[in-house]
Amino acid sequence: MSTAPHDETAAVPGFDLGRVVAELRAARTEWRTAQDRPREPGGRELPSREALKDIAQGLRGALFPMRLGPPDLRQESEDYYVGHTLDVVLNALLGQVRLELRHGARQQGWRDLGEIDVEARALRVVRSFAAALPGIRRLLDSDVQAAFHGDPAARSVDEVLLCYPGIQAMVLHRIAHQLYRLEVPLLARLVAELAHGETGIDIHPGAQIGAGFFIDHGTGVVIGETAVIGERVRLYQGITLGAKRFSTDEQGHLVKGQPRHPVVEDDVVIYAGATILGRITIGRGSSIGGNVWLTHSVPPGSHISQATLRQDTVGDGSGL
Repeated sequence: MSTAPHDETAAVPGFDLGRVVAELRAARTEWRTAQDRPREPGGRELPSREALKDIAQGLRGALFPMRLGPPDLRQESEDYYVGHTLDVVLNALLGQVRLELRHGARQQGWRDLGEIDVEARALRVVRSFAAALPGIRRLLDSDVQAAFHGDPAARSVDEVLLCYPGIQAMVLHRIAHQLYRLEVPLLARLVAELAHGETGIDIHPGAQIGAGFFIDHGTGVVIGETAVIGERVRLYQGITLGAKRFSTDEQGHLVKGQPRHPVVEDDVVIYAGATILGRITIGRGSSIGGNVWLTHSVPPGSHISQATLRQDTVGDGSGL
């Protein structure tokens, strides 16, 4: 019987990496050719998810330093921390804005980037974003207060800010919405998807949401791009503010950007599992019951339940 030492490497199968790498290169080339994206020298062409994650985390800390900032921060160092963090974060954001603007220029067929001043526009975007941060903080304060006053289980505003997924989603939505307004929609969507992944709450960055907004529990909430939500609105889990239908052009392609999601006026409450579709209006002060499916506008002060909808259906004869 052989006593030669066992060669462990001999049993390891080969992976034929040369062939795999070459085929992956061919697949990338096919995709870029199909998308009319010629190979260009240099670094990254698109914004980075990881970079946006770091930027968003820094912004959370700068907005709420003593709650979402570093655990060893002291109040006497707050301004120093905020200033330093914003300096780092805004410079990082500037780099990501440049990438999006250059990508947008390529998508529009502007091969010569000298035709547009990417640097000047990127600076304008980030300066405008920085100037909006105090307003974002005040809006978020109103959201925190709404959650505290709207949930009898909440023991403090600090608990709300630290623990409630609806508030975490709104911190990121307020940031994402400002980026959307400044016409960097890819960055906005990346920030929105951070909130979606963390909380299960899916808010498109284009959605317009007024002060004092509260999502209780939150998981499964979906709010579409063109939704307009007033002040002091409360939603529960599993709610969809979605589109009923999508317009298409002559070639059958979806038409982008048309208003297609609900308008929810001030002081509305929508209970768990409700689905509200189309460009309809939920009037001020209304309440929409759980699991309601609603595709028509309701006037101010309405109280809509499944029983109400069944009565309406039978009353007009359309359900018989």
